[in-house]
Amino acid sequence: MSLRLARTDDASALADLGARSFVAKFGHLYTPENLAAFLAASHSEEKIATELDDPGMRIMVAEEQGRLLGFCKLVMNCAWPEYARGQRTIELKQLYTDPEATGQGIGSQLMDWALAEAAIFGADEMQLSVYSDNPGAQKFYARYGFSKVADIHFMVGDHRDEEFLFARLL
Repeated sequence: MSLRLARTDDASALADLGARSFVAKFGHLYTPENLAAFLAASHSEEKIATELDDPGMRIMVAEEQGRLLGFCKLVMNCAWPEYARGQRTIELKQLYTDPEATGQGIGSQLMDWALAEAAIFGADEMQLSVYSDNPGAQKFYARYGFSKVADIHFMVGDHRDEEFLFARLL
């Protein structure tokens, strides 16, 4: 497995992987209408293409023999400024792995990249949101020094998910 920065021609594969990963983990929580609206807004090829062109975002992919196994997005702006403790806070967004490849160390390699990239960028804090009923993800982030700093929410259509804002000073 290797890591590389995402390219424009990855948009379709990233959209597919993002949608499959989200549905596998969370799809059962939502009505078909809410899920379809969310996937169209957040995991469409057009949305990913826009993100790939955004100079304020970095997307790293993990691949093996040309197949995407995971990805991680860094947004170089603070998503929740009201909770920022640092002067240059960034967001870790959508650290996803292929549902068939979970447990192979992909998330750890992507997290290591994200922390290294944050240091290069000069960030002094990283924030991320994690579903309140996802103890596995919470444990993963805690291993990297992240802790809960606030209760927030995340909308999927008209469904409100209770989330935790995790952060780490760098």
